[in-house]
Amino acid sequence: MPRVPGRQFLNIPGPTNIPDRILQAMHRPALDFMTPEFWEIQVECRDNLKKVMKTENEVMVFASSGHGSWEAAMTNTCSPGDTILMCETGRFSESWAEMCRAFGLNIETLENDWDRAIDPTRVEDRLRADTKGVIKAVAVVHNETSTGMTHDVAGVGAAIRAAGHPALLMVDTISSLASMDFRMDEWGVDVAVAGSQKGLMLPVGLGISAASDKAFEATKTATLPRKYYDWNEIKTGDHGRMRFAGTAPGHLFFAMREGLRMLLDEGLDAVFARHQRLAEATRQAVRAWGRGNGPTLFGKDEAALSNSVTAVTMPDGFDANAFRGRLLSESNVALGGGLSRLSGTVFRIGHLGDLNEPMMLGCLATVEMHLKRQGIPHGVGGTDAAMAYLAEN
Repeated sequence: MPRVPGRQFLNIPGPTNIPDRILQAMHRPALDFMTPEFWEIQVECRDNLKKVMKTENEVMVFASSGHGSWEAAMTNTCSPGDTILMCETGRFSESWAEMCRAFGLNIETLENDWDRAIDPTRVEDRLRADTKGVIKAVAVVHNETSTGMTHDVAGVGAAIRAAGHPALLMVDTISSLASMDFRMDEWGVDVAVAGSQKGLMLPVGLGISAASDKAFEATKTATLPRKYYDWNEIKTGDHGRMRFAGTAPGHLFFAMREGLRMLLDEGLDAVFARHQRLAEATRQAVRAWGRGNGPTLFGKDEAALSNSVTAVTMPDGFDANAFRGRLLSESNVALGGGLSRLSGTVFRIGHLGDLNEPMMLGCLATVEMHLKRQGIPHGVGGTDAAMAYLAEN
């Protein structure tokens, strides 16, 4: 493919744009990870992650993707044959369930339309019916990257407590952490999993687990094999720092230290407000396009639409993958594709991480230009609607 001049607009929902400050923080020689200098860096990262996750629980970091954090959650707390109530949210709840089955866990799916938010009362009803306490854990994806829907983790936590059920609450925060509010302790989350490459603005390569005392208690009886992701070997010891199975990913910690400083300097509330504004501007554009029998928002629950990614359904007869393929090859704007059953019918606009108004408007204007160029029916004025929203809010 011939080179398209200029910088690429990276509007996929991860990995996200890496700020220059973070790139520069990594541009340094390697450091002996067994020295106090490195220990100070990783302790700062751990403590600041706790601020972002709003927890006093143990936070652990290891070299992996977010899928490694999934694996850590299951192998540290479960035994073969345990039952997991998996809330159906989209492709990533499917994928998490597939991993669980590979470990010999029994998956009970709380079925749900992908374009709708999970109803916590259904979780409560199912747990009340589980009078023998068979369900080991309830698993939910906070922000489903494949559908652009955010799910009510606080409500699910309240449902577990209302049912008086001993199940652990496990939450995937991979595309929500540092993009929208997440309150691990207040919401009663026992295990939170995350990755480095989305709202944290870092390269791919760090998996994050946060675990409550209740989750650590489950490690005492869990029999699934674990070594690399063994929380009890990784957690903060008497020396006050995390341990690693092998060499610590030093340069990723240099990056994480800088990224967390940037988030806290901006202020978490300001970070979340910025994400909400850019997300709503995107939705305003899509609503305008949809008025001409054009692309529409995939999600049907307006209150649950994601502030980190917007899923857009193409008009019948038009291929979303072909559309975004030309957008990339001709204009150097990268959008996410539809996953699983949504492949070819949905494209996804990422608006998380290190983004501002000009970057977002540039993406939306180019998408609108390509709707016209590629002969896709759409209402006019989507970019104008986004600009008007941002000007007034």
